[in-house]
Amino acid sequence: MAQIEWAESALSDLDAIADYIAIDNSVAAANFVRDVFDKVQLLEDFPEMCPYAHDLPDQRYRQLSAPPARIFYRIQEEVVYIIYVMRAERHLKLTNLEAADKSK
Repeated sequence: MAQIEWAESALSDLDAIADYIAIDNSVAAANFVRDVFDKVQLLEDFPEMCPYAHDLPDQRYRQLSAPPARIFYRIQEEVVYIIYVMRAERHLKLTNLEAADKSK
């Protein structure tokens, strides 16, 4: 069983997305956050269940889809590091992901 560790920046990203959703619908925002945590929890038992990010040249990062978000993580030994959370419709910038990973 893997251990899940969230980067502070990833939690901040998740909060920002939820805050934006809550402007129109606070129930939907709460459901979104719950869905993200439920899906991330699955990584404890199945850390390799998600594909590598198709739009990244580096095959170190995997992505978990939790619409409207993409959650990027990497596995190191028995730890799953949740690195970066972004809105799915935004263009991924490798520099943002690497900066978040370095801050972990």
